[in-house]
Amino acid sequence: MIYLDHHSTTPVDLAVFEAMKPYFLEKYGNASHGVHRMNWEAEAAVENARSQVAQLIGAHEKEIIFTSGATESNQLAILGMATQLESLQRRKILSIEIEHSSVLGALEQMKDKGFVIEFITIQKDGRVDLADLKARLTSDVGLVSIAYANHEIGTIQEIKAISRLVHEAGAYFHCDAVQAAGKLKIDVNADGIDLLTLSAHKIYGPKGIGALYIRRKNPRVELEPLFWGGTQERGLRPGTPNVPAIVGFGKAVELVTKNFEQESKRMAELRDLLWNELKGHFEMIRNGSLEHALPNNLNVSIKGIDGAALYGRLKNVAVSNASACVSGVQDYSQVLTVLGVEPELAKATLRFGIGRYNTADEIKAAASEVIAVVKELLKIEREFAAQTGESNL
Repeated sequence: MIYLDHHSTTPVDLAVFEAMKPYFLEKYGNASHGVHRMNWEAEAAVENARSQVAQLIGAHEKEIIFTSGATESNQLAILGMATQLESLQRRKILSIEIEHSSVLGALEQMKDKGFVIEFITIQKDGRVDLADLKARLTSDVGLVSIAYANHEIGTIQEIKAISRLVHEAGAYFHCDAVQAAGKLKIDVNADGIDLLTLSAHKIYGPKGIGALYIRRKNPRVELEPLFWGGTQERGLRPGTPNVPAIVGFGKAVELVTKNFEQESKRMAELRDLLWNELKGHFEMIRNGSLEHALPNNLNVSIKGIDGAALYGRLKNVAVSNASACVSGVQDYSQVLTVLGVEPELAKATLRFGIGRYNTADEIKAAASEVIAVVKELLKIEREFAAQTGESNL
């Protein structure tokens, strides 16, 4: 298989795997119970990883807590703000309808708690309408949650402009940076971010481990835990730390920061190669922003074919059409439908996510298979229409 689904998950880097192994087999102490040397070793490894993750986003290590992944981090960032927002009498939250399902789900829970949720207008390429954001930032808005880059179409938001407006209105800014981390330069202070979500398995680390950045000052963010029973992770994430996964997260961060600009440039070149290989063979739409896009993302909708048949015939290319967290519920992209793409066209969408190990030869081979399958489906559709005078779509 040619793996082009790196937005969904990435393979664990071999160096990450090797870094984790000792903490399964040799250094298996409990990092939250430091009464002997083995536990101290585990605790030191966790704190080293915490420092590595903090450096990735320009934060202080005490502003990082580890979670089970991006979903938990997003839920903690939003639901954990309830008490602080209530104390400030700011019971309105702003977001956009193309956020990840873990954010949208948390917003639904806040609505049940009596908070008002409003969605900011977005442009056709997925970027926030800054004028609408400014107009909606009334004195009762306490939190704004907008991802750094979209998980399906790859559109990068104007984070500094957004955060400036949010803070001028006295609100807090949460940013899901899961897809952006390791591909874009992120600095929580320069970017003006108060809460930021990260996940290891999007950057060649293990699944089941994530992090949440929580600003300590100017302004200080106070969160309530989602569950209780221990003092680990500042009391916000009680439970025995998953030391091997945390170590793997730290190692993945170390690796992704090495030459990340050159690697991002290489992935952008492969993305452009893929787009150029696909162009001209059939009618398709490129979704998202052409100018402000993740370097590894290409999202295209192909006209005139059945989406289910397309995926059923792709044998050697691993690619998806939507976020992994919603594709089991619906067979097309929620993001594209919000942006006005018709469901049938959204179903015939390919979300290519290029990664560290992909080569130009793989890109060309993947494009050749997609082209062959699409042409076959278009031929079938034409023959069906000629025989029946109707369309399968």
